[in-house]
Amino acid sequence: MAQQVKYSVSGTYAQDGKKIYLTDMLTEQKIDSTEVSNGKFTFSGTADKDALMSINVKGKEWKTVFFNDGTPVAINVNDSTLTGSPQNERLTKYDIEADDCIKAFRAKTANMTEDEMKEKQEELMGDYNKMVAGMSAVAEKVFKNENNTLIPVYFAELYFLDNGIEAYDKLVNEKAFFVNHPYLKKAKDEIAEMLMPKGSPKAAFVGQQYTDMEMADPDGKMHKISELVGEGKYVLVDFWASWCGPCRAEMPNVLEAYNKYHAKGFEVIGISFDNKKDAWVKAVAQIKMPWLQLSDLKGFECAAATVYKVDAIPDNILIDPQGKITDRALRGKALHNRLQKIFGE
Repeated sequence: MAQQVKYSVSGTYAQDGKKIYLTDMLTEQKIDSTEVSNGKFTFSGTADKDALMSINVKGKEWKTVFFNDGTPVAINVNDSTLTGSPQNERLTKYDIEADDCIKAFRAKTANMTEDEMKEKQEELMGDYNKMVAGMSAVAEKVFKNENNTLIPVYFAELYFLDNGIEAYDKLVNEKAFFVNHPYLKKAKDEIAEMLMPKGSPKAAFVGQQYTDMEMADPDGKMHKISELVGEGKYVLVDFWASWCGPCRAEMPNVLEAYNKYHAKGFEVIGISFDNKKDAWVKAVAQIKMPWLQLSDLKGFECAAATVYKVDAIPDNILIDPQGKITDRALRGKALHNRLQKIFGE
């Protein structure tokens, strides 16, 4: 049984009567609740030592997280600041830094209509990419500077999404200080589930031979995946769409990988889940993707969705020279890490 440690949380909030919750981040279960009275609230009790906990307000997209390390915590809900142990104070600062990236994007789009967002799609994609890059940068900084604390545990989901779930195995092998914290494995499992759900037909494709497909390029010419699969080549079949923000945000990463490894035998085939040809062709030109682009313009009713059980995008499969699918859902640094193992620097 885990060691039990007393927690003491005091807080201030400008809105009396608001419901405040104390939650265990590992189990996602509410431990306790109270109401703000005279601008203040308190919680006290015992929980597992170093349990990751949070305070949040009912109906408000906000939470402050902290580790139950035995040092009393004081939280100001009005500005999201925290006073407590040095570890928890730094955790809060990193969290605010990451949250500021999201707030900047939300502020720009908050009052936009759907038509306005479509009109400014290219500009907003730049802002979206900036948000994702900013949050990833915070996670990278945490894992670099805080590897002797528990702080990386809270940013693990973002770190694994960017570096691939194989990063978890690396942390375990290197015996990172925080590796035994239960929330780390939870983060790894949640990202794995998001990218390739347990029991999903998606997972069954890894290790199997690919299934060939034929679709038209933007000029109407028919092509097959098999045109690029062969000796010395690794082919990334990338499932995306012009309307998919995360897909477009990932494209600079794919383009960087293509430019670095294409001469060594790395090929990319884009399969679009678009319905409208004009939007598809325009996006290809805007993003400047040099690889083969195919689509049957049937959205999620397309042949690729059926053959490879694609129920969400972005998604991809990596095919080796013998036609075997070696990987799926490679994103961010995970794609580069995999290609580096194949082709070297």
